[in-house]
Amino acid sequence: MKKTFKNLWFRDANESVIYINDTAMRIRAGIMLFIPIFLSFTLYDAIFTSKYIVDFNTIKDTFDTNWEEQIIYSAEIVKRTYEYSIQTYILFFALFEMIAGMFVWTTRFSPLILLSSFLAKNTKPVWKPLVPKRFAWALGSSFIGICLVFFNPDSFAGFINMIFFTEILPTTYNYIPPFIPFTLVWLCIGFMWLEAILGFCVGCKIHSLLVVMGILKEDCEACNNIDFEQLAKNKKQSTNN
Repeated sequence: MKKTFKNLWFRDANESVIYINDTAMRIRAGIMLFIPIFLSFTLYDAIFTSKYIVDFNTIKDTFDTNWEEQIIYSAEIVKRTYEYSIQTYILFFALFEMIAGMFVWTTRFSPLILLSSFLAKNTKPVWKPLVPKRFAWALGSSFIGICLVFFNPDSFAGFINMIFFTEILPTTYNYIPPFIPFTLVWLCIGFMWLEAILGFCVGCKIHSLLVVMGILKEDCEACNNIDFEQLAKNKKQSTNN
């Protein structure tokens, strides 16, 4: 227990190339998967369900018809208002978790990293480099940022307008198309499911592609994983044979 609290999911926090326990990381991804699932229900309700609430007790026959000879009824209809404070708090927590995992010193403040490290303590660790995971979490942070703006467009617009002393963004309507956060939430669900269940990190694969293209510079993971002692033993055995 003490060792888990001390090292968390790191192989050695003082290494020049930091490695983390992929098993613990997948556990945390599985826990955080509940966040985009919850938000998907919120977005479905906000985007695809009716924007109005009808009081069925007030429906009355007007004894009149329209041009298509359909009966016209009157009723009390109220436009729905949406309050996203809970969703905002959850998104800020998810953003904090993403940022906390990027750096060694910030992991101490992450409750989910501590929990996942504890849950993985009796499982053989699988060491993976931190840098590709950091890129994946940075990508996830950008998704979260866009969703935060969607749920709080007036607050964000007011902040931007205050900085530039002019009305760059409108404060009377949501300027982010709803399909954008809805798509991003489902991408998060897919990416996190692949990570937690199959151990396939989409962000890491994108990072590797950027390294191959020369856009990013990074050490070779395979080279970092070479066991030189085992290579020496194999060479000695082959020589003796």
